[in-house]
Amino acid sequence: MTTTTSSPTTLLIAGHWLGAWAWDEVLEHLAADDGRVVPMTLPGLDEQDPGRSSRTLDDQAAAIEQTMAAAGVSADQPAVLVAHSGANAPVSLVLDRHPELVHRVVWVDSGPVAPGAVFAPDMPATVRELPLPPFDVLGEQASLAGLSPEVLERFRARAVPEPGPVLRQPVELTNDARRRVATTLVCCSMPSAQVLELARAGHPVFAEVADLEQLDVIDLPTGHWPMWSRPRDLADAIRSAATRVG
Repeated sequence: MTTTTSSPTTLLIAGHWLGAWAWDEVLEHLAADDGRVVPMTLPGLDEQDPGRSSRTLDDQAAAIEQTMAAAGVSADQPAVLVAHSGANAPVSLVLDRHPELVHRVVWVDSGPVAPGAVFAPDMPATVRELPLPPFDVLGEQASLAGLSPEVLERFRARAVPEPGPVLRQPVELTNDARRRVATTLVCCSMPSAQVLELARAGHPVFAEVADLEQLDVIDLPTGHWPMWSRPRDLADAIRSAATRVG
């Protein structure tokens, strides 16, 4: 039976080109909750960092671990990790290295990556960083549904190029305990029924989902950036997942 517990520390980690600022509207709806909610900017996505284009997935995973430690996360007080989109790679590394520190992982229009996965295997080593593409190109890769012209303008103005090493580095995973961490999929641009069907069929993008031992799904129909298109509903989904046990 599913019950709830007091709210643990929750880390919000946005995907490519985004920093902690991407969660501002979601935070407005989580601010009154018990527990600590910490939005993160991963290494390589701080525009003030002069060495950002050299940051790696290992740097990003280490930063998540350090943020957890600073927040007092431990095996007795594990955290909830909320990973949107391309944050799935560093969060998968953290799950592999420290599953005991994670109460639950919430994948926002995302999911766990498979061992050896590389986001951009064909990207030349000479490419130092990947800027946010034009929206007509981006829209062919991920749904922009629900985003107003004003939101898109802010996205363009605040986006930080993604470091090339992050996109080229294989995700090395060896610890099967990562699959025992309680998991919630928040399915936005693709319904959960389709995601689970693809997982059962062994689709490489979703294959890891089929091996998860504790899985819940939440359908939140919208585009790939629900923190802007449906922030209140995403906050509700995060709140529900964070307090769920069993």
